[in-house]
Amino acid sequence: MTVTRVPEILAPAGSLDKLKVAILYGANAVYVGGQKFGLRTAAENFTLEELVQGVEFAHARSAQVYVVLNSFLHDKDLAELPSFVQFLEEIKVDAVIVSDLGVVKTVRDLSKIPIHISTQASTLNLSAAKLWKKMGASRIVVGRELSIKEAGKIRREADIEIEMFIHGSMCMAYSGHCVISNFTQGRDSNRGGCAHSCRFDYSLDMGLDTEEKKKAYFMSSKDLEAIRVLPEFINEGIDSLKIEGRMKSHLYAGTMSKVYSEALNYYREHGNFLSERLVYWESELAKVSHRAYTEASLVEAAGADSIFNERENESSDEWQMVGFVMEANSKSGIVMEVRNAFNQGDEIHILTFRGENIILTANEIMDISMKPVTRTRPSTLIRLPYQTGVEAFQIVRQRVKS
Repeated sequence: MTVTRVPEILAPAGSLDKLKVAILYGANAVYVGGQKFGLRTAAENFTLEELVQGVEFAHARSAQVYVVLNSFLHDKDLAELPSFVQFLEEIKVDAVIVSDLGVVKTVRDLSKIPIHISTQASTLNLSAAKLWKKMGASRIVVGRELSIKEAGKIRREADIEIEMFIHGSMCMAYSGHCVISNFTQGRDSNRGGCAHSCRFDYSLDMGLDTEEKKKAYFMSSKDLEAIRVLPEFINEGIDSLKIEGRMKSHLYAGTMSKVYSEALNYYREHGNFLSERLVYWESELAKVSHRAYTEASLVEAAGADSIFNERENESSDEWQMVGFVMEANSKSGIVMEVRNAFNQGDEIHILTFRGENIILTANEIMDISMKPVTRTRPSTLIRLPYQTGVEAFQIVRQRVKS
């Protein structure tokens, strides 16, 4: 059985390098932020020139770029928006992601860029979806409080594209409308300054015993993982599956893009997920830094078991990225930029863009001038013997030794 239509995989890209990584590892589209107007001001974000380069790189590989304009703006901010919108149209971005009604009007008045309504707009019902469509939106990123079936009903009856989150950090607040960060640190989470105050240890004085007081992470959510419910997204006609995490690592962007795109490609070819690869895909998703996983509200409303009632460091990082492949051929060998140190004799894994990863023991390490190296150093270039299947921009990872 061959399935002709599956959703796109939409990956986060907090920098130009991460955009390239996500697309090369299989993402159909990426979402990025400029220097202003988005909700992740702590991310590296894109300069104007990097936006040009990113769009060119994506379009050359049949991928799309969506730019986030999802902050809530004051008049002084809105006055700076028109020139940026005109620039985005000139470089042919594929859509903008918007929350603010004033931004919607500005984009619609000044350009023909497709408008996607951000999850920050809390679209949870059919009437709201129809209204956004009437205002010119082509897609809605529905609130995370909706189930897949509820989103599918909106998709069919409003006849508008639907995007849903499938992986990443979750927010305890309703569709992200949180003011705790404002109160505790003066940082506005709805204008790009979230301090993740919900992850802190709070003391509860409600007659609780000592153990309950000690584990007072009652506002911290587990992370979302939807690998086992992918068929439901397909059955409900969901158009785009979104991975959270513009501030997360290259290893995260590459792993998520590869796993979810490979899973959907398997479904496209076979019409099911009845494969031992499912266990493998889950094991790969566990190899990036994460809290305990949950399906949140995708199937039924999230309950108390979706709370991550632990310290952040209790969920250890089992694997880390140790480098990037810069060049790979039989003449030069594997030229690698080191990000985290490793030793001669260590086992390292090279994440291929498709298929099985390459596992090798780093017995022969040379520096760029061909001198032997026993321990690598971050921000240096090294050479390893060439291996078939290794390509530029592939990620190199290593199990963290306890």
